[in-house]
Amino acid sequence: MVLKKLAGNISQVSEIAALCGDNLFIYSGNDDQVLPILSLGGVGVISVLSNLIPKFVHNMVFDYLSGNHTLALDSQLKVVPLIKALFSEVNPIPAKAGLELMGYNVGAPRLPLVSMSNEKKEILEKEMKILKIV
Repeated sequence: MVLKKLAGNISQVSEIAALCGDNLFIYSGNDDQVLPILSLGGVGVISVLSNLIPKFVHNMVFDYLSGNHTLALDSQLKVVPLIKALFSEVNPIPAKAGLELMGYNVGAPRLPLVSMSNEKKEILEKEMKILKIV
């Protein structure tokens, strides 16, 4: 069985992991909680962040699962501001805006969603520039 957990309640994740053991594969549904979920026996992430930096997210999870916990932690903490910007509006609005900033023509979100506000898009772009994504 597979569980994508995105409620943000780490205690609930630990209870589920304790009850199910190896009979359940737990994936983080929150990019800001990848390492906490992995530390409770999670096996990966269903990630919004990976739309922009897939190799980075892959390496962070791989590093953690390979025992390189310090490197994985450094990676997780490095992208917290970008994750915050990616969740400043309803998904997929910021992800599409980020891809557009990277030069990909992904088009506007479908209604009823609208394009990202200029103010939040500037914050997203700033965080992407810090990480040298744009």
